Amino acid sequence: MTNPGAVLWDMDGTLVDTEPYWIEAETELMAAHGLPWSEEQGLEFVGNDLLTSGSLMREAGLDLPAPVIVDTLLAAVIARIAESVPFRPGALELLSALREEGIPCVMVTMSYRSLAEAVIAACPPDSFVGLISGDEVSAGKPDPEPYLAGAALLGLDPGRCIALEDSRPGLASAEAAGTIAIGIPHLVDLDPAPGTTLWTSLAGHDVDDLRALTSRLSA
Repeated sequence: MTNPGAVLWDMDGTLVDTEPYWIEAETELMAAHGLPWSEEQGLEFVGNDLLTSGSLMREAGLDLPAPVIVDTLLAAVIARIAESVPFRPGALELLSALREEGIPCVMVTMSYRSLAEAVIAACPPDSFVGLISGDEVSAGKPDPEPYLAGAALLGLDPGRCIALEDSRPGLASAEAAGTIAIGIPHLVDLDPAPGTTLWTSLAGHDVDDLRALTSRLSA
């Protein structure tokens, strides 16, 4: 079977379950300004570019510049990460297996570098060879740019890379970039479609599953 050239990992909701941290931070910030916020509103942000989320919070009545909103939320989530890193089931096991097989991993996230580096630091050493973060691309997910940049970081054709995603914008980005995309829905359902691979969890899946998918789709 054929090894993937690389595995491109989304972070929030795929590698780690930080989405509840984001929703808590959003709720706290809105409440501090006397504004209501619900889990349903927070779930609408899953996979968004952070400035897009900040702009939507402004539309909901929060009278702060979008960059200030983003910085405030980031600080709150990083503080939570410092206390506990909630890895998704099967994520650390798959990371370890990929490292042992010499298959490089790149994180491709709409979170900013400061948060992404905090999560990477909590992973086993040398889990990731590169990082594409939301504050370093001109267009965020669902635009293909983040995943194109992730493949380009290693000089690879996107079609040789597997992308792991939990959100609709992220899966759309990965598919538009031409990667072999796997959707692992978490807080938001992903719609099955022809050519889309969906797993219920990373738990129970291993490198051979990635090889099998790579071999089948590249044949």
